[in-house]
Amino acid sequence: MTRHVVQMSGGMGSWATARRVADRYGTADLTLLFADTLAEDTDLYRFLDQAAADIGVPVTRVCDGRTPERVDVDRRWLSNSRVAQCSLELKIKPCRRWLEANCDPASTVLYVGIDWTEMHRIPGIAAGWKPWTVQTPMCEPPYVDKRQIEDQLRRRDIEPPLLNRIGFPHNNCGGACVRGGQAQWAHLLRTFPDRFAAKEAHEEEMRAELGTDVSILKDRSGGESRPLPLRLFRSRVEAQDAALAQQGDLFDELDWGGCGCLTNFEAVAA
Repeated sequence: MTRHVVQMSGGMGSWATARRVADRYGTADLTLLFADTLAEDTDLYRFLDQAAADIGVPVTRVCDGRTPERVDVDRRWLSNSRVAQCSLELKIKPCRRWLEANCDPASTVLYVGIDWTEMHRIPGIAAGWKPWTVQTPMCEPPYVDKRQIEDQLRRRDIEPPLLNRIGFPHNNCGGACVRGGQAQWAHLLRTFPDRFAAKEAHEEEMRAELGTDVSILKDRSGGESRPLPLRLFRSRVEAQDAALAQQGDLFDELDWGGCGCLTNFEAVAA
């Protein structure tokens, strides 16, 4: 008998993945595995509860017990889009420990909620989760986009996650994901300035502790890549919002970055 384990991130794609798996195989051997970073928007838990009730399987929660900021301090590393130690410590390792303790790789399939726009990531994901077999149901027909998933959720009386409803592309870490791009961080500053301020303060503390010019964001203007501390980035956004510069001049309004907490394994070798 095959055991089915869905990586339940709290995003709409993970619900859609779980829905397809449940419809295809039933729920008798289905697990919804959620790794809690302790930095999530409170509405994520509401969405998880509703999503799990719709599937008919309770959420199985794993938690390292640390926040992303605590991981940075412990590892003496400022997590960023290239190497996110928080992703490794708070998502990948807890889920792998649970799999090792509860699942036989020979009879377990692990499901990840990427969709057909991210099919190029499948080989890396499959390699990173070995020896478990990985499948990606949302990369298979019928192909749907996020708007269609939102419609499916509402037809089942499930309100989409708050972060998605107010413009964030991903529902993780309260919108303050280090893998987010400049557009996401600008949106965080405008919608949750307290969360931005907390990450800015953490970044400044890590820069002082490490004694190096490190940052979460990068400034790639002019064809060069250099650190872009959040305090400097904030000043650019505030200047732009005050109409002191034309839109798009001071930061990249199209750079939203991408979520990859359970699908990126660069940090493993760091």
